[in-house]
Amino acid sequence: MIVTDIFDKGGIIVWILAGYSFIALTILFERSIRFMFMGRPDRHFETQFIEALRQYQPENIINNMRGPEGRLLQGILQASKDGIQDLNRVAVRLGSFELNKMEKGFRTLSFLGNTAPLLGLLGTIIGMIKAFMVIEQAGGQVDAQALAGGIWEAMLTTGVGLAVAIPVLLLLHLLESMADKRAHSMRNYASLMLEYLPQCCSNSNSSEEPEATYHRDGI
Repeated sequence: MIVTDIFDKGGIIVWILAGYSFIALTILFERSIRFMFMGRPDRHFETQFIEALRQYQPENIINNMRGPEGRLLQGILQASKDGIQDLNRVAVRLGSFELNKMEKGFRTLSFLGNTAPLLGLLGTIIGMIKAFMVIEQAGGQVDAQALAGGIWEAMLTTGVGLAVAIPVLLLLHLLESMADKRAHSMRNYASLMLEYLPQCCSNSNSSEEPEATYHRDGI
């Protein structure tokens, strides 16, 4: 069966599913490229980061960071310099913002992946109704070969719907896993930053003690 036959026999439902596929591929491609070039700390970064915090010089390493972790830590550090006391809230706000940026398009992919099989099933039901209407009009005297042809044409849309939904949902779960890992990374670095930041502040402003202590309950 060639592609033109699929569109011809599947009707409007197959065209809609083709639109689903185009939208999903566009989002998946854009998200994949963004994750690929987002930038991430290397495996030795955490040790270097802790050492910089202990030396009260976090700017030296934070300002060179790329990716959501870098923007989060830079935001926390800037908030501290601006005299903001509730740095936990700053971490939550910035972390949520960065996570929402990473998950842009995920809801659309979920909608497409979950409704594609239902749309295919709708096409199959409509096709089966038409097939049985033909049988009724023929008074039950229907050629078996013609009936089989009508049934497989009706089943075509379900197959197309599943063919669209399965890869979309698999790739969506992969992207969600990547976003979860980056969220965990942001939480880890933000927690370290909030643990050491009061010491950094007290060292640079020895005349004043920080009013609050921050623990591991950041983003």
